[in-house]
Amino acid sequence: MKIKSDQTERLDKILASTGRWSRKDARELIKSGRVRANDAMIKNPAEKVNIKADAVYIDGELMVYRREVWIMLNKPAGYLSATEDGRGPVVLDLIPPEPRKLNLFPVGRLDKDSEGLLLLTNDGQTAHHLLSPKYHVEKIYYIQVSGVLTEDDIKKLRSGEIRLDGKPCLPADLEILNIGETREIKNQTPSDGQTRGAWSEARLILREGRYHQAKRMLAALGKPVFYLKRLQMGNIKLDPSLKPGQFRYLTDDEINSLRG
Repeated sequence: MKIKSDQTERLDKILASTGRWSRKDARELIKSGRVRANDAMIKNPAEKVNIKADAVYIDGELMVYRREVWIMLNKPAGYLSATEDGRGPVVLDLIPPEPRKLNLFPVGRLDKDSEGLLLLTNDGQTAHHLLSPKYHVEKIYYIQVSGVLTEDDIKKLRSGEIRLDGKPCLPADLEILNIGETREIKNQTPSDGQTRGAWSEARLILREGRYHQAKRMLAALGKPVFYLKRLQMGNIKLDPSLKPGQFRYLTDDEINSLRG
């Protein structure tokens, strides 16, 4: 079947623009004979393909071309949730150059000293849905706090009586996982140094995304957070195989669950 020539782009450019391969990797993939367009094997990376009319197969699997890209990053501490910032390294520094060209941005934010699941995308419409307060998308965190968490703390978070910036918070769920007796606890500001005291581990579920919300809500209970890791956002769970600083692309099923 003849490859259509109208409204075409180079095949290596098309593959690289998905974010799954660098331009160099895309050229090697094509030269190795692993790419077909319709019924024709393509070995020339400069071959023009119509992304709307031609079916492109890689190792026999149909390539679904989309301009929207979704990435799951296991954010390490020390990185700002921003595209660029003069104050230090940002999460996009952890992503290779090719996908960075697709105008990625973080969906929401994690504090510089926080870790865990952070989604990156260029799909503004779906990102807005995830962040909009009216949709109440759940975000699940593992936290460690100074002090002993109690059933009374659970009730206060669930009741919605905690207020931030003069407005009540949506009800949040807290599951106490462990109470420790003493340990070295790093306080919230460097000048505070280290202290020893009781501490607690817990699982926290929030349904809105206010500024520093998890830390501020626990601080309002007198239990400041000294470690926070996001485990889940909506239906997307942090992949346990990802080490801090590593990322992977979301699967089609994961992307569809975000849009559902």
